[in-house]
Amino acid sequence: MLNIPDKAQESVTPGKTERVFTLLTLSLKQAVQTSRASVSDKTRNQILSELSEALVMRMTEILAANQKDLITMDPKDPKYDRLQLTAEGIQAIRADVKTVAALSSPLDKIIYEYDIQPGLHLTKITVPLGVVCMIYEARPNVTIDAFSLCFKAGNVCVLKGGKEAHHSNKALVKIIQDVLIANQLSPHWVAYLALDRDQMTELLKARTYIDVIIPRGSHSLIEYVRENATVPVIETGAGVVHAYIDEACDLEIAKAVILNAKTRRVSVCNALDCVLFHKDCLSDLSALLAPLKEKGVTIYGDDRCCEQHAGLLHATPDMDGYEFLSHRLLIKCVDTIDDAIDYINRYGSKHSEAIVSTNQNSIAKFQNGVDASTIYVNASTAFTDGAQFGLGAEIGISTQKLHARGPMALEALTTTKHLITGSGHIRI
Repeated sequence: MLNIPDKAQESVTPGKTERVFTLLTLSLKQAVQTSRASVSDKTRNQILSELSEALVMRMTEILAANQKDLITMDPKDPKYDRLQLTAEGIQAIRADVKTVAALSSPLDKIIYEYDIQPGLHLTKITVPLGVVCMIYEARPNVTIDAFSLCFKAGNVCVLKGGKEAHHSNKALVKIIQDVLIANQLSPHWVAYLALDRDQMTELLKARTYIDVIIPRGSHSLIEYVRENATVPVIETGAGVVHAYIDEACDLEIAKAVILNAKTRRVSVCNALDCVLFHKDCLSDLSALLAPLKEKGVTIYGDDRCCEQHAGLLHATPDMDGYEFLSHRLLIKCVDTIDDAIDYINRYGSKHSEAIVSTNQNSIAKFQNGVDASTIYVNASTAFTDGAQFGLGAEIGISTQKLHARGPMALEALTTTKHLITGSGHIRI
């Protein structure tokens, strides 16, 4: 397995830097060459099926590598939950790979076809993106998700994982490459890169070799990639999630939705960060917040909420638009649903937003007025997930509007090609 060393493993001198850049270029050239190879969908499915079994057979090896990463991270760090692999978690990853293998191929689908003029036929079909580069942090499960989706969609997968998950990622990539080699396929269908900041800059500008970059992780990571890349970027990951509790709501539904969206897993991007209460709901605040306090959630409120409910901490201005990724929650009081929509559109990240209401006019206004990839009505935002949406797995959750939006899977990893067939046609 080709591994580009990082600063944690090797001090970088001018000579070594030049050698590392040469290895990076070589790795990317191999990725481009591999992306042009023809592999049948049957073979792709066979590879993924064998990979799903190999993950279980080599579970001890994976968990041992993961433990090397875990011992370097504080268990109180929100990333710890994302970094940790368990036997149950590996079984879940295995199931996702098998689901991806069972999905129909997204390639060579005819989007439309017609005659431009008699005898000159146009067909628009789906084709792979080519070389997809994933840049992500302490999420070793992304290593398998990204490869399985990219490979199924005919793409080479270039992985730049965070140093926090270095041992876990290397172990998983080794298993993938072993399965590829055992089936007489190039191991370069997946490449794992460990780069320092200077080398990362080279990667972000490698337009000759990389077709698209998908960063998945913290807001700072996504911002860094977006600001420095000349390769096209699909933004994913950062989730500043709100729930609006309307004046016409079912209190039991509101309690259930808020509790699940906040506490199911606090470290994920679909976890709730802020609840907006209509002013007429303030009298119910104690009942709505009680289950959260039982779960150990620290709640920060604006002045009106703090006046209504003793025990809240006073919110600070920098909490607006903040992704907590922890057992902390911001609550605010709004006068109208329009105020809630304006607040969400100002401070949200266009990820997932929810309304709890029994008023159909309010629901319609919220659905039409909020700018986000996914809108929930009387349901938890925890469902924003590729597997939950029936996509098998996800490459990430896009918060932008071009190419793909929301949970991204196989279809989002394809582009299109126009095939035009004639018999000596010329344009006059």
